Amino acid sequence: MFDIFSLPNFSFQNPEFLFLFLLIPLLSGIYFYYERTGRKASLLFPDIRHPKKSTKQQIYKFRHIVFALRMLALAFLILSFARPRLENQREKVFSEGIDIVLAIDLSGSMLAEDFEPKNRIEAAKSVATDFIHQRLSDRIGLVVFSGKSFTQCPLTLDYRLLTNFISELKAGTIEEDGTAIGTAIATATNRLRESTAKSKVIILLTDGQNNAGEIEPVTAAELAAALGIKIYTVGAGTRGYARYPIPDPLFGKRYVQMKVDVDDSTLTRIARISGGRYFRATDLESLKKTYHEIDELEKTKVEVERYTEYREEFAMFLTPALILLALEFLLANTRFRKVP
Repeated sequence: MFDIFSLPNFSFQNPEFLFLFLLIPLLSGIYFYYERTGRKASLLFPDIRHPKKSTKQQIYKFRHIVFALRMLALAFLILSFARPRLENQREKVFSEGIDIVLAIDLSGSMLAEDFEPKNRIEAAKSVATDFIHQRLSDRIGLVVFSGKSFTQCPLTLDYRLLTNFISELKAGTIEEDGTAIGTAIATATNRLRESTAKSKVIILLTDGQNNAGEIEPVTAAELAAALGIKIYTVGAGTRGYARYPIPDPLFGKRYVQMKVDVDDSTLTRIARISGGRYFRATDLESLKKTYHEIDELEKTKVEVERYTEYREEFAMFLTPALILLALEFLLANTRFRKVP
């Protein structure tokens, strides 16, 4: 059953008329008071055989129908006077999107387990996914690198597809191991080269030093800066040594202590050249904080224009009120007519 009062966009233009509903219990009280105590009309018959047979005696039990119809009609009239209406709220959203490329290191060292309870790559995947979910209308792409670099996902608004790609990332899966930071920046820059977005950003996460690839990181950063691309660099890894798992054919997995070798100075220089910032994340919480800060620094400007359309619905109450009044008038002057 359609219930207009359950609609969240339903309102009354003249709600003060709803106070007239107080008349209904007042009139009902007066009506039933006079029904019990009022003076009854009487007729004189020379013979009571015919009145006893009259069907009026059966109809008399339903004599309150006329009053009920009158009160119901009054209720519908009050609702129509209150001017019920349906609100249709609409929004126009204007946004200046940002194009972002996430560049994630997949070298074997990303398996180090200093981001408890996860290793570096799992922590990076989790935080990157959360970052994507915070964006509204930005195109985001994914570049992965180790000794080589390639585009895992081009710039897209399909965040579900992008997060599916991220969920499948595994450290050490690129054939040529190493850390080609310069090549990764160049690959990401190439993806943003023809972008017309108001802001173009690379977020590069790595846990090592540039030791592979044919392009120097600083050279790649200068190229990105020349194209108006900002680079945020993130160095992932605790300070000192971290536990690194090594597969053992006899005893399964065993751990060794591996020196953390994040190149803070180069990553800082890359960020400074391009107008970005360098962040050092030493655990999962600081990595989350890093991406949150970048999210705040690169907010998409969104303007929302709201407007409301109203559709008058008084006719849906006025029509039954008139029908009920007509029915009440008909019954009051035929089957339920009172004899003076």
